[in-house]
Amino acid sequence: MSAKKTFLEFFAGGGMARIGLGPAWRCLLANDIDAAKCASYRANFGGDHLVEGDIAAINVEDLPRQAVDLVWGSFPCQDLSLAGARGGMNARRSGAFFPFWSLIEGLAATGRAPRIIAIENVAGLLTSNGGRDFACVADLMAQAGYAVTAAVLDARHFTPQSRPRLFILGFANGLRPPEASAPLSEETAPPALAAAQALLSTSAQSRWFWLGAAPHLSRNIRLSHIVDWDAPDWHEPEQTQKLIAMMAPHQRARIDNIIRNGARRAGAAFRRTRTENGETVQRVEARFDGLAGCLRTPAGGSSRQIIFAIENGAVRSRLLSPREAARLMGLPEDYILPQSANAALKLCGDGVAVPVVRWLADTVFEPALTGAKARKAA
Repeated sequence: MSAKKTFLEFFAGGGMARIGLGPAWRCLLANDIDAAKCASYRANFGGDHLVEGDIAAINVEDLPRQAVDLVWGSFPCQDLSLAGARGGMNARRSGAFFPFWSLIEGLAATGRAPRIIAIENVAGLLTSNGGRDFACVADLMAQAGYAVTAAVLDARHFTPQSRPRLFILGFANGLRPPEASAPLSEETAPPALAAAQALLSTSAQSRWFWLGAAPHLSRNIRLSHIVDWDAPDWHEPEQTQKLIAMMAPHQRARIDNIIRNGARRAGAAFRRTRTENGETVQRVEARFDGLAGCLRTPAGGSSRQIIFAIENGAVRSRLLSPREAARLMGLPEDYILPQSANAALKLCGDGVAVPVVRWLADTVFEPALTGAKARKAA
């Protein structure tokens, strides 16, 4: 049996990258600052390799003495998200990237440079600070000697959740991940990626390649398959009707049409504030395309998704449950969630979709590590 591939997982959350990589990979160190997430990590994997605390307090001497195959970093997105204040990578939370990168530089300086670096964040990183924040990350990778690529991968190919995320990948010399001479699709390489990539330094441009792999829509489950139809906490009918009344007319007509057709259908909705005819109104905006919207952290009431279930000519509603959120992230049923609903929803909303990591491992990381021809020198 071949030796397991090794990795370090920073900003580990509840260990979703670890689950996605799977049993062929061995975690040598995981780190997160969030106590509730660390408690979940321990509950599911034990605490032998977990370092709880600020990444800025970790020194390179604290890291394993051996070079690893992969370093994974899902650094905080709050200052980059389109839903946030967009302070950029110099803001407090998303600025945690820089102590992370200092550890990468320390590993390289001591002969322990990882063979692959994977950074995951919101697609808003592509436009943060006019694309310069993305260029900063890619330039640092290239300066460290890595061949660099990036792609936007959407969890909708694997789970019933619309969740596009940006993955920036660096590969050491001697590895040959799948390459393409041009972007494979506008989904994986949207115009914002091309615009941000154009801002790279000349030396980084020379080490850039387009990823020669893209997921194809393969999910065989819809939102209705992960909803607990027999859950006890559905709203009273009056509350459901109040939510429906907050929808735009075309969405109310959509529900009426589903009822007339006798379909059994689940939809997901957010509350949103809109300006209509010069007035501010609160709308409930639902989708019935088999997908949930992108999970968020439960910072406020409007961040919780509402489930609408249509069955036997009736409509019910309630808030998305923590276990349903976990299913949308591709977590197994036996994954131990925090007991607090808010903590569980935060863990899921901050996480990386498990099957997306599995796809990267199957399609990109493992082939690159297990024997492809060496890359041409940059």
